[in-house]
Amino acid sequence: QVQLVESGGGAVQAGGSLRLSCAASGRTFNAMGWFRQAPGKERDFVAVVSWSGSNLVYADSVKGRFTISRDNAKNTVYLQMNNLKPEDTAVYYCAADQGWSTVAALYRYWGQGTQVTVSS
Repeated sequence: QVQLVESGGGAVQAGGSLRLSCAASGRTFNAMGWFRQAPGKERDFVAVVSWSGSNLVYADSVKGRFTISRDNAKNTVYLQMNNLKPEDTAVYYCAADQGWSTVAALYRYWGQGTQVTVSS
């Protein structure tokens, strides 16, 4: 059975940092990424990384502040979030699949989500 389990969310002040983790079990994936969903909004792409780690894509809104990485030995993907802003407040979801995409609808496997709240 495939499972994605996120951890690391929480509440921070603007300018602070958080590190999210997503541990996968049951299989490995070429693409592992992060999406986020704020109340009343659609689920938006944040970042995705390939198996080798050489292919990385970020949403424009997080470039220069967030870093995605993965440890294939642990089957885990990370999202280091620095210089957080109130507009980063959302539920963050880990997603994984064989295909490479920035489109949420193309991912079959999802974590349960972890809340990130940034106060001003």
